[in-house]
Amino acid sequence: MPDAAINDLGASLADVCEAAAKLILPLWRSDVVVDRKADNSPVTEADRRGEALILAGLKRLYPDLPVISEEDASDFGVPEAIGPRFFLVDPLDGTKAFVRGDPNFTVNIALIEHGRPVAGAVTAPASNETWFTQGGAAMKRQAGGDARPVRVRPWTQGAAVALVSHTMKEAVAEELAAAYHFTSRQPMDSSIKFCRIAEGTADIYPRHGATMEWDIAAGHAVLEAAGGRLTTPEGRPFVYGKVDAGFRNGWFVARGGL
Repeated sequence: MPDAAINDLGASLADVCEAAAKLILPLWRSDVVVDRKADNSPVTEADRRGEALILAGLKRLYPDLPVISEEDASDFGVPEAIGPRFFLVDPLDGTKAFVRGDPNFTVNIALIEHGRPVAGAVTAPASNETWFTQGGAAMKRQAGGDARPVRVRPWTQGAAVALVSHTMKEAVAEELAAAYHFTSRQPMDSSIKFCRIAEGTADIYPRHGATMEWDIAAGHAVLEAAGGRLTTPEGRPFVYGKVDAGFRNGWFVARGGL
């Protein structure tokens, strides 16, 4: 796939994400059945339906590119090898929030090339917001509306806002505040945290805990296109396609402007 095609890929991925969001949204705040996967994490019919639609859409649009998706990986395992270019899909990131009736759950697709997320799209079904990469920039649109560019905001000493997990313990939050120098924090689920930083409404998301590659790749792509960055806590580049680790991530820090 030439670079020009990658530059325009995010808009196509956004269309697929929004189609999945329309399928998922009617199941939100319904009596949807919650099952448990082997790792005891929740999965619902919304996860499964969303993934089936996304996989069909990607196969139609990009039949030659492999896809690693959350529910397929849960059912059948992750591949033992992967080429330099592939999609990562999380059809419903924030399933716990979805089940609780909270709005911060997302649909995610990212294209990985040589370990980096080079294109991506994230849709928040409850708010009809979509963020995606296009031509080296990050864009945002309401479903059916025109897209506009978004950009991270400069770091403001003494007023920086961190986005953190709902389940974070107070002692851990205080340690992170001391380490990363943010002033206030806001609990929030799912990859929408990357998008809020990308659009300049928050500043940092430190994650000292487990995630999978499909959880964060699309958000990472959007954040980077908006001028932000995601690194290891030591500042090293964050890479994807970690076959030996089963596509599990280590700790990371997502940041907006300097």
